[in-house]
Amino acid sequence: MIKVWDGFIRGFHWLLVIGIAVLYVSAEEGWLDLHFVTGYLVLALMLTRLIWGVIGSDTAKLSSLIHSPKAALLAIRNSDQNVGHNPAGSYMVLLFFVLIVVQLLSGLMSTDDILVEGPLVAYVPSAWSEIASELHHENFEILLFAIALHLLAIITYRLKGKNLAKTLLTGKEHNIVQKPRMVPGKWAYLIFIILSVLIMSIWGVQPLNALIN
Repeated sequence: MIKVWDGFIRGFHWLLVIGIAVLYVSAEEGWLDLHFVTGYLVLALMLTRLIWGVIGSDTAKLSSLIHSPKAALLAIRNSDQNVGHNPAGSYMVLLFFVLIVVQLLSGLMSTDDILVEGPLVAYVPSAWSEIASELHHENFEILLFAIALHLLAIITYRLKGKNLAKTLLTGKEHNIVQKPRMVPGKWAYLIFIILSVLIMSIWGVQPLNALIN
């Protein structure tokens, strides 16, 4: 077995799953302090992933996600072993990145015009804030649909004998010809901690104190 996912990429995936679940439940239940704190941590996580996509392992590189539509269609039709995401999976990853970034940015600019507003509301025109507030709700519906497609793809691959979830737990795959270059995930976690502390110190002190107290 050959290691294809570093420790951060594996942790990023599962932390993102937890983060999105908490964001959904906290929004539905009106736990806004938890919603804001989790949103800031997910923002730090996504920023770390984008940075790691430049300086991280070969399979973490953003450049490894760029493929032609033809390559994606061929990947859907056959089950050839790829190092990391295959071209079709790369399109799904890029879609998730776009949707999550849109969700985070729109949340920072959203307001309910009564009690709650994101930290960037004061810096953008009111029209932008209104658009962001609507987009924040509608984009999450699209994100949920994308998650459903992702789960369907995982089930489909599992039926074909490829356990994608297990690979993201162990970080290893069989029958890999070329071993990708791995960078220790600890450096990405260090970046994540630094960004989390920075973002929380700027925007998250009030909701975090309210959550703790």
